[in-house]
Amino acid sequence: MVLLGLSSILAACGGSSAPPSLGTVSTTPLPTGQLMSPTATPGAAYMTLVPGFKTNPSLPAGFAQSEALSPDAKTLLVLTSGYNYVVDSSGKQVPGDSTQFVFVFDVSAGAPVQKQVLPVSNSYVGIAFAPDGKKFYVPGAGEDNIHVFAFNGTAWAESGTPIKLGHTSANGLAQGPTATGIAVTADGTRAVVANRYNDSVTIVDLVNAKVIAEQDLRPGKSGGASGTPGGEYPNSVAIVGNSTAYVSSERDREVVVVDLSPATPSVKARIPVAGNPNKMVLNKAQSVLYVASDNADVVSVVDTAKNVVTASIPTLAPTSVLTAAQARYKGASPDGLALSPDEKTLYVTNRGTNSLAVISLASTPAAVTGLIPTGWYPSDVRVSADGSRLYVSNAKTPPGPNPGNCLGYETVPCPVAGSPVTFGANQYVENLTGSALLSFPVPGAGTLGLLTTQVASNNSFNSVPSDADAQLMATLRSNIKHVIYIVKENRTYDQILGDLGKGNGAPTLTEFPQKTTPNLHALANTFVTLDNFFDSGDVSGNGWPWSTAARESDAGAKMLAPNYAGNGGGGSYDWEGSNRNVNVGLAGSARNAANPLSQSLDADTLPGTGNVAAPDGPDGQVQQGYLWDAALRAKLSVRNYGFFIDLTRYHLAGTPYAGLQIPTDRTPFASGIVQAYAANSNLAPLTDAYFRGFDDNYPDFYREQEWEREFDGYVAGSNLPSLSLVRFMNDHTGSFGTAIDGVNTPETQVADNDYAVGRLIEKVAKSPYASNTLIFIVEDDAQDGPDHVDAHRSTAFVVGPYVKKGAVVSNRYTTVNVLRTITDILGLDHLGVFDASQSPMTAVFDLAQTSWTYTATASSLLKATALPLPTTVAYAAAAKPTHDARYWVAKTRQFDFSEEDKVDAMAYNKVLWAGLMGGKPYPSKARAVEPTADGQKLPKAAAQRPAAVTAAG
Repeated sequence: MVLLGLSSILAACGGSSAPPSLGTVSTTPLPTGQLMSPTATPGAAYMTLVPGFKTNPSLPAGFAQSEALSPDAKTLLVLTSGYNYVVDSSGKQVPGDSTQFVFVFDVSAGAPVQKQVLPVSNSYVGIAFAPDGKKFYVPGAGEDNIHVFAFNGTAWAESGTPIKLGHTSANGLAQGPTATGIAVTADGTRAVVANRYNDSVTIVDLVNAKVIAEQDLRPGKSGGASGTPGGEYPNSVAIVGNSTAYVSSERDREVVVVDLSPATPSVKARIPVAGNPNKMVLNKAQSVLYVASDNADVVSVVDTAKNVVTASIPTLAPTSVLTAAQARYKGASPDGLALSPDEKTLYVTNRGTNSLAVISLASTPAAVTGLIPTGWYPSDVRVSADGSRLYVSNAKTPPGPNPGNCLGYETVPCPVAGSPVTFGANQYVENLTGSALLSFPVPGAGTLGLLTTQVASNNSFNSVPSDADAQLMATLRSNIKHVIYIVKENRTYDQILGDLGKGNGAPTLTEFPQKTTPNLHALANTFVTLDNFFDSGDVSGNGWPWSTAARESDAGAKMLAPNYAGNGGGGSYDWEGSNRNVNVGLAGSARNAANPLSQSLDADTLPGTGNVAAPDGPDGQVQQGYLWDAALRAKLSVRNYGFFIDLTRYHLAGTPYAGLQIPTDRTPFASGIVQAYAANSNLAPLTDAYFRGFDDNYPDFYREQEWEREFDGYVAGSNLPSLSLVRFMNDHTGSFGTAIDGVNTPETQVADNDYAVGRLIEKVAKSPYASNTLIFIVEDDAQDGPDHVDAHRSTAFVVGPYVKKGAVVSNRYTTVNVLRTITDILGLDHLGVFDASQSPMTAVFDLAQTSWTYTATASSLLKATALPLPTTVAYAAAAKPTHDARYWVAKTRQFDFSEEDKVDAMAYNKVLWAGLMGGKPYPSKARAVEPTADGQKLPKAAAQRPAAVTAAG
């Protein structure tokens, strides 16, 4: 990898040719393919936010979202909005620990000193001090209220009963309200609260603790044309004096200006901005508003006298760090801002690139002069009163391994050395993902140049493939004409391939071994074993964005933990084409045809096809940053089997809307029964309407048959699409009481998924397309199982011509590398800054391996089902199910399997382990030293575990 020379960066930063050295910089690899180095800045302090739970004293608080600095600049508040679902050792929720938090720091002497940790029952992104500094306010998210905290002379405490905002529903289908951003008027008498799902702001009398007005921000509800998008998904609020509120509208890419001066507020202006606006900050004179915008990767500069945008400042990197071509790509995701006391510098957190952008406002035009490394997902920033120190909150920390306790990798002591430990409480990936506060002195120009180089290295900016790698990919591009991309659901590496017999696996953690998944094992053995592969997403909510766009939106990243915890109302699942359970990929009659329930919505509920969480393309193509969009721009053909499908009509039995349910059908094309409506406007015409989307009731066997029906047609017509998107999801498991054809236990469902994958590969292998088709297979995330290396480590497979045979490839690859490889092979433009910067998976390929073949094998578990398996099918070694469907139904009655990740994953994982592993306790130490078939022993797991990497600064 080659990076831009240090001298050019220093010149851009105003540094000398001999700046001070950073010394040794410690970096940590992330599942996104990046590195983070939060302590690279001299004098930096990086502290994990640990609230000190009564029952779980070492468990961190996740997702630090926002900061507030007191008017006297002596007290710093850090608000979390994490996965607030904490359980005891028996799996029972601990209400006192299942909260959000405000961490209170004394910053009067510069370095932060933690003074208090205040529980707040629910929160999202809003927190604000009163002008006199004696109170602060936190909107209660799904509780639809405002929590008031007051200083009693010695400490902070919640004061009185939260102020109710009075919303009974929200604008959407089965979606509750959520209070988000908040700002207080200059006189301290009123607060303005943004209501994320009501598309409104509430004006609250703080003196009398009551609501005094509500203003709908949508044009059709505020004097404009009905059915016009605008004002939806309000995020943050900034107030000029006592009379004018500015509200960022994430979905509709505008800042709404609300006049607060009359008794009845009104919308007086709408300011279009690039990208999806989120947090904002005013200068002292309140004449300029700075607005951070995801997707466009800019800060919009708004003149508050004229209510117009006067400039847009890119935040990704100094112009010297990236070429003009590379600067096209998006992914910086600015999401927090702060002005220096002299207002000559604007600091912006770049969530996507784990950096703090330093923007000179004194230069013309204003521009980024340097980047400072942060922790993972920086979310907000504040500056000390004298401008000498910065405080950056970081939403995430790496979760590490998740097999329970006492694996030997812990930072806290094990309870009793050598004692067996049952399935560890709070080992779900979102429980293990903490957050942190980073503080450091403002670096000088020379040091800033070095730090910019470090950020560039952490993100592989300006990386250049070797000549050999470039030639290899060029050869593949000239020979491979078709890619089939299969995405599955939620499994870790150890859970499936821990028993493979080679590679870095822990057999004691394998829940679906070779007898259950013979095809996945055969693929890993026949082609390449990728034993160091990481899913970039934590869960489906960000797993699907990473798997289809190589990045995630800021709106999605912030809502992930609250949505998955579900406490206090949670939030809507907006990651696969719907917003608030409304199919925004379609509009008008097409939306109503997909889901007739949408007819109950008025014309001002999410009009148009705006999607708050969709990525933009590299040249500003709005909401067209997905893999299929890149293929369409390259004039390639695309076919979709199950990606981004509207699921609302799959589970209406037993409801008043049962007549709208789409029935399962084993041969839907022959029956003429449509099974799927896409929830993405570009995918809609490319989607196989007879390929059923996510539904645990429906075996993948029939999905594969439908794919096979179309494939046979493509063979006959010699017109196989360049890119095929295939979702085989039944390894998610669930719906055991209603699943059809006896595919109604975890083992049979995973075996069904395994056989569908094998059948598809066999079909390609024995077709005219075998010589020019590559198949890539990933899990969207790894949340539903144990892994002794990391909670993000998962399985991935590459199958077809030019793939190595029988090789173990331990290169650290992620979902981003898969997408980079696909785009390179098909000759597509990159999707964003991450796949543009990271390498293709060249270690997987061998150009001498031109021929290949494959024959699918079925797990013998499928013999007990009613699936119409071919009479010629070969079965793997005999396997006995651990339990029948009645057992699994009884154990999972409390779970909702209607959509991915509605289930309580932590509890479900415990049920799976207990039922599949014969009741044995979780191992006290996962064994990765196992004899292979030839009697040799594998390397120790600890030796191969990704450790903190040390690099020279």
